[in-house]
Amino acid sequence: MPYLVTADIGTQGTKAAIVGANGEIAGTAFRPSRLIRGARGSVEQDPEEMFRSVVEGIREALEASGVSGGEVAAIGLDGQMAGILGIDREGNAVTPYDSWLDTRCESAMPEIRAWGEKEVIRLTGAPVTYAHGPKKLWWRSERPDVYRRIAKFVVPSAFAAGRLAGLSADEAFVDYTHLHFTGFADAKGNRWSPELIRAFGLDADKLPRIVNPWDVVGYLTPEYAALTGLAAGTPIVAGCGDTAAASLGGGLVRPGQLLDIAGTASVLACGVDRYSPDVETKTLIFARSVIPGLWAPLAYINGGGECLSWYRKLIGPDEAGAPSFDELNRMAESVPPGSDGLLFVPHFGGSVCPNDADLRGAWLGLNWSHGKAAMYRSILESIAYEYRSYLDILERLSGSIPYHEVNAAGGGAKSGLFNRIKADVLGIPVRTLKSVDTTISGSAVIAGYGVGLFDDLAKTAESFLAFGDVHEPTPEGRESYAAPARRYRQAVEGLSALYGRLKGED
Repeated sequence: MPYLVTADIGTQGTKAAIVGANGEIAGTAFRPSRLIRGARGSVEQDPEEMFRSVVEGIREALEASGVSGGEVAAIGLDGQMAGILGIDREGNAVTPYDSWLDTRCESAMPEIRAWGEKEVIRLTGAPVTYAHGPKKLWWRSERPDVYRRIAKFVVPSAFAAGRLAGLSADEAFVDYTHLHFTGFADAKGNRWSPELIRAFGLDADKLPRIVNPWDVVGYLTPEYAALTGLAAGTPIVAGCGDTAAASLGGGLVRPGQLLDIAGTASVLACGVDRYSPDVETKTLIFARSVIPGLWAPLAYINGGGECLSWYRKLIGPDEAGAPSFDELNRMAESVPPGSDGLLFVPHFGGSVCPNDADLRGAWLGLNWSHGKAAMYRSILESIAYEYRSYLDILERLSGSIPYHEVNAAGGGAKSGLFNRIKADVLGIPVRTLKSVDTTISGSAVIAGYGVGLFDDLAKTAESFLAFGDVHEPTPEGRESYAAPARRYRQAVEGLSALYGRLKGED
């Protein structure tokens, strides 16, 4: 049986896997990331460390699987989507990886908004946020010497694939699932936008070619064949963004499907068959699905899932002594829906969807009766309330597409309480996936499709799915959350206005 190699270059680390053509995972390996945090909101990673994690991860996963390098038919990578790095003519990094968590590029956003944010959204599908467009302008204005050395701007998955294949800058690429974040694309037209390039005077030659996720972009060089244990000449497909891979692997392959990716960033993605960007509320990001002709609008809380980890560590004496998530969930079961009037706002680093850099996290409504359980449950409920607002916006934009179920993936999908809260708040059943890491299967499907192992992306992705529990909404649950969900929206809007006023007083 042929096998496929995947590597997911995530925020927390890189996970490599060996996947059989039947979808079964034969071996995995994980390399943690090192986030370099600096002044004024900077968050970077060392590109060489990122690439080394891919090479070492592939070797370790291959050794764990017992599969020989010659049995691997293709390599497919995915990675963080909203950050970028610059490479030179030879394909080597000349900048750090400018993370999606890095907020320095906020200084470039007023220029874009002044030109016309609605037009930017209409063209790119995404509001102005901490993504490639402002980041490119930031490098040009704040680091002009480095900017001149940049031959192409690339994303992590394309950087790693290019290095494995020995590609030069002239062969650099970006796949179309990243276009909404690039800041200079005509997403519907699947091309770079001459209008946006002219408007901001960007050097068009620094933009890579646009490819399909399954296109074979090169072949594994002898150098990296020796280091990974794979055969020289193994085909490498372009791959895609991590959320796009997770969506494909999570079964978001047809209109009317929903996917909850309950990870570091809490993501709700939807399947629709038409492009209708969110020009008014600037909340939904209209991304291209890997599936041709399908759009996957989504919105997310920057670090929504991380709030749960933060709270767990906060109430424990140390990392080893912190309660487990299972313990926290059991505690929170004793608290009624609505957390006894307690509301939590999860936007610790500002809101991304819609963009509000000044907004911060908060608890509202604290009284003497609230304890650890209510505080924890309020965090879970806040993420569900955000999802409810995303779905409301989507229904206004895309019409009466019936949504029957939400597939739940990611670490947060292990919590039955969390899933029941989401089902009641959304009024839609939540169905868990047995494989919480859907990026692996998504990238494997793309890699196999690229070399002819599979002839249908959607059907293959669906054949790889295995489901767990289904959590049905209850009438009493829906009623219990209706008023708290409305109060949550009022709280976020009120805090946004308050922080805006406080900033004006600085």
